[in-house]
Amino acid sequence: MAMYMRRLALSSLVLICTAILAVAGDVRSSGPELLMLEEDGCYWCEQWNEDIGGIYHKTEEGRRAPLRRLNIHDPLPAPYGFLRKGNFTPTFVLVQNGREVGRIRGYPGADFFFPLLGQLLAKLRSPKTDG
Repeated sequence: MAMYMRRLALSSLVLICTAILAVAGDVRSSGPELLMLEEDGCYWCEQWNEDIGGIYHKTEEGRRAPLRRLNIHDPLPAPYGFLRKGNFTPTFVLVQNGREVGRIRGYPGADFFFPLLGQLLAKLRSPKTDG
């Protein structure tokens, strides 16, 4: 009976550790994300929100690189410690696998945002070439 209980406890521990790692994730092997570095009272951040913020997640670009908003004045979350925040808002930073792929400083307007983002997305590594 004691042997069975030890095996059960060990199996439970392995299952719990696996679940924690799955939830926490590993930014080095994560898919692309578009980080929006913004701040309260930023006119151009608000303009981006008005023009694109409500539809971004519905676009091909938004599905390929989901948006994550970060306040430029807050400490960066641990997975993004490699980033330089800069001083200009909004700044859009495309990241993949724990590294910066590229950035767009400022909001150039709806007509130019997606073409610039497309240039960044073209630089992404495909899963077949990551290693």
